Amino acid sequence: MHLHPRNPDWPADRVAEARAVIADVAHHSDHLIRLACNVLVTHGDTAAERKDASVLLVVIDARRPLQRAQREDNGRAAR
Repeated sequence: MHLHPRNPDWPADRVAEARAVIADVAHHSDHLIRLACNVLVTHGDTAAERKDASVLLVVIDARRPLQRAQREDNGRAAR
């Protein structure tokens, strides 16, 4: 069984994809942004990049209760 990836550049590719998601955060779901932040927190090149991703992750996670409350309010208004 091979445990090595076929593409040895896969970590760099994932980091590049994560950066692209973060650069265009307005057009991506919170779930995808959360994944990108986790990649950058773990594999970011600089301490600043890792910290920025960590802060954005906190912001995205903090929005969750607000979004849930808004969905519940919208559900009540539709009745």
